[in-house]
Amino acid sequence: MHNLKSVLFSQYKVLAILSASMFLSIFLLMVRMKITHTFFFIFLIWNLFLAVIPYAITTYLKSKKKTNKWSLAIWFGIWLLFLPNAPYIITDLIHLKISENPYFWLDVLLITSFAYNGLVLFFLSLVDIKEVLQMHLSSSKVTYLIYALFPITAFGIYLGRFLRYNSWDIIQHPSVLFKDILNMILLPNQHLEVWLFTATFGSFLAISFSMFQVFQKTEQN
Repeated sequence: MHNLKSVLFSQYKVLAILSASMFLSIFLLMVRMKITHTFFFIFLIWNLFLAVIPYAITTYLKSKKKTNKWSLAIWFGIWLLFLPNAPYIITDLIHLKISENPYFWLDVLLITSFAYNGLVLFFLSLVDIKEVLQMHLSSSKVTYLIYALFPITAFGIYLGRFLRYNSWDIIQHPSVLFKDILNMILLPNQHLEVWLFTATFGSFLAISFSMFQVFQKTEQN
């Protein structure tokens, strides 16, 4: 517990700005609800909560002085299941096409705000897991692993957005989930959209994370 407090204190500035940004998102949602008298985008709060989980897990792992490889592998698996939830919020922009709000710009700002927070949480969690993994693996292996996560994350987002799977379905409906995944892998020509989405969205995440790291190093220097 003491180590967790130390980690949180060391990241106080990041957590403070992040909290303010998330509060702004919720405030924008409240403004929209007041104007339109609807709860249409209330699901964004739940999506943001899910986006926090990966970062919460890596913050906890970062606070532990020693984590054996088996324990880390289990935590890594759990973290990976929830990881796509963070950048997933970007795809909530799809709801703009059915928006009937006369203040359309407010809907754009609202979803973009939530999506931005999700993306930042995604990046922060990756930075943390990278630091944790480097205690057990070489830097080159960790780098390869981190960049392998981007297409995996993009694929997970596709499963959630278009096939409506969630992180718990690996426990609740594992056979159906794995059947669909296997079908997409064995018959790629019949699922071109899956791989186009995975490639493009994965590339977007990879380049965005690289930019995030450059900005982070520039600030530290």
